[in-house]
Amino acid sequence: MPVAGTGARLDHLVVAARSLAEGRDWLEGRLRVPLQPGGEHELFGTHNLLLSLGPDAYLEVIAVDPDAPPPARARWFALDTPGMQERLAHGPALVHWVAQVPQVPGGPDALPLSRGENRWVLTVPPDGSLPGGGAAPSLIHWLTPPPPTRLPDVGVRLAGLRLGSPEPDGLRAALDALRFHGEVEVVEAPQVELHATLDTPHGPLEL
Repeated sequence: MPVAGTGARLDHLVVAARSLAEGRDWLEGRLRVPLQPGGEHELFGTHNLLLSLGPDAYLEVIAVDPDAPPPARARWFALDTPGMQERLAHGPALVHWVAQVPQVPGGPDALPLSRGENRWVLTVPPDGSLPGGGAAPSLIHWLTPPPPTRLPDVGVRLAGLRLGSPEPDGLRAALDALRFHGEVEVVEAPQVELHATLDTPHGPLEL
């Protein structure tokens, strides 16, 4: 999927949890730095918390918002699926990542979205599934300054992201088509796996 412009780069990591409180406890307990308030996503019935990974990237913890009405469409990040619900029953997990692009290709997956003062376009399949099972990125184009421009810097940085896939050549080809540049390693694995290494003020952390 070629993208015009300078190419793609990592925008943010997605950690999913059964509840925002569980996700906060899990990640703050490991990082020993605070997460920041995010907000609600009315279209999907979810809410999130945010963490700066420096000036150009961030991490979000996302969960179904129990106070939101059921959405009219499938929730993003496969949150409605039995497989994801079973996975999160064992605890929060790094489930996906999002690449920032100069322009999101048109089509039914390209959704204009907003949360508070934030405006962006994101690729979300109608069934809410994760591209490549989570190993291939969703694509985002920000129409307003992205969250890292406003999040407090707590000294956490992404040192590397390793993507395991049963079809590593296809994933590498997809990233090449995006002209992706960044610290991402693709390896062969029997099933999709995402491993992020974070440098924190308290030492390295693996997610």
